Amino acid sequence: MLRLSNLFLRTLRDDPADAEVPSHRLLVRAGYIRRAAPGGFSWLPIGWLTFQNVERIVREEMNAAGFQEVHFPALLPREPYEASGRWTEYGDNVFRVVDRRDADFMLAPTHEEMFTLLVKDLYSSYKDLPLSLYQIQTKFRDEARPRAGLLRGREFVMKDSYSFDIDEEGLQRSYEAHRNAYIRLFDRLGLPYVIVSAMSGAMGGSASEEFLAPIDVGEDTFVRCDGCDYAANVEAVVTPAPDPIPFDGLPPAVVHDTPDTPTIATLVDFVNAHPELRHPERDWTAADTLKNVVMMLRHPDGTSEPLAIGVPGDRDVDMKRLEAAVTPAEPSPFEEADFAAHPSLAKGYIGPGVLGTNNASGIRYLVDPRVVSGTSWITGADTAGNHVIGLVAGRDFQPDGTIEAAEVREGDPCPDGSGAPLQMARGVEIGHIFQLGRKYAEALDLTVQDESGRPVTPTMGSYGVGVSRCLAAIAEATLDDDGLCWPREIAPADVHVVIAGKEGGPQRAAAETLAAELEAAGVRVLLDDRAGVSPGVRFKDAELIGVPTIAIVGRGLADETNPTIEVKDRRSGDRVDVPLAEATAHLIETCRS
Repeated sequence: MLRLSNLFLRTLRDDPADAEVPSHRLLVRAGYIRRAAPGGFSWLPIGWLTFQNVERIVREEMNAAGFQEVHFPALLPREPYEASGRWTEYGDNVFRVVDRRDADFMLAPTHEEMFTLLVKDLYSSYKDLPLSLYQIQTKFRDEARPRAGLLRGREFVMKDSYSFDIDEEGLQRSYEAHRNAYIRLFDRLGLPYVIVSAMSGAMGGSASEEFLAPIDVGEDTFVRCDGCDYAANVEAVVTPAPDPIPFDGLPPAVVHDTPDTPTIATLVDFVNAHPELRHPERDWTAADTLKNVVMMLRHPDGTSEPLAIGVPGDRDVDMKRLEAAVTPAEPSPFEEADFAAHPSLAKGYIGPGVLGTNNASGIRYLVDPRVVSGTSWITGADTAGNHVIGLVAGRDFQPDGTIEAAEVREGDPCPDGSGAPLQMARGVEIGHIFQLGRKYAEALDLTVQDESGRPVTPTMGSYGVGVSRCLAAIAEATLDDDGLCWPREIAPADVHVVIAGKEGGPQRAAAETLAAELEAAGVRVLLDDRAGVSPGVRFKDAELIGVPTIAIVGRGLADETNPTIEVKDRRSGDRVDVPLAEATAHLIETCRS
């Protein structure tokens, strides 16, 4: 039994100044966590109990699926990550330390290399496979701007698991086994989720899916189609490319003087305002223009290169989609110094004429998939104050390739071909599964002997659940105006017994008896037995802490013929008076239903 009279807990009436999202505010105010450093939190007793409940469910479902638990150190040597290339690829996103002997280590952001080496150390035959191992471990990432409490921290707890199979068919079976385990896991957590196509990011691999909790404060944007089962993170959306258009007979491109038009909006207004430049059938729109954006890519080895991106002028470059497309490089906007170093680029009037590895600037030029051969554009003429009308892709310019970097919009057509418009929402990534393939096995020379005694390289899958993030996502998805509102299996207790009466009155004795009977029956009890605390404060704390059932032992005892307690469902707000003699049985049944 937890007693508030001696529980290490202080609830707060005011929101913490650094809290940006409701779950962060309430977890601090209700006494679950306290800030220790930017992106790092200490767990208080009821917070740690709640975290352990999430961890227990994760572990139970992993074990039930037949996966085996191991545990690695969080302090990892440089050598395995050098072999895989990720010591450099991670760049500034990891914490690096040097020991007293000047040996390099990192605080683990993830453990693919360590799992691979462990299997290499112990297994050597196809008979040892398939194998799936997992751990629940603290991870570290040097977030540039940790935010949103447990949703985006520098230190967090993950469940990461890895499958090892002899062939692609085995990998598919392992992938499906993890996918099904995740569905059971998130169902038990009481957390709404959507499974979406995703990118694998710095880990590499293919066949990637994310489990997203659809929450407005989430950092991930995803789309789904009402006309089919398509759903994807915006980074993974593939733009349907139109068919090429024959350009025979199209008029030649013509350069026009268009002063003071460095933006798409000013350009469209200008060409529509001048009769000699007007479209023969309609007004020009931003979609008729080709916007060329130059970015600087910083590679993990410290080198940099410019990259030009051509997108329809009615769309912006989505930095998250761009980051996913160029990982592990990090993109940043072109600065004035960058323009000075590339004098062939006319800021505000950049066109395809100077772009591409075979042109004047030597800058690699990638375009949106909608920029297909035969499409005609208004775009920069590469000199200040000039644009070209009728520049045709495939005839007048040839990009170096395509890139998925333009923003995805609500109402865009579904890539699966249903024709239905896409719907957009925000979410929090709570799980990610993907097929790694042989990248790490090959880098670390993991092989086993096949049936003929020949060495073969196993293929791997990677599967992660953000355990501490799940707790925050559950809080975010279930809270209300009064406080937290936990699902029963996650909550720090089943029943919050509130004593609401004068000191020395019958309420305390009745509450103590009720709490003891519940505890004896295996019900987890939080008893508010604090002295000198008003009933109003007790009620507010009960709402704030969020235990799913609140039992109030108060005025109902005044009826000597039929004394009652009030039982409140924290989530629905429903209240019912229960005879004191039946209260224990009623609450036991409530907790087990």
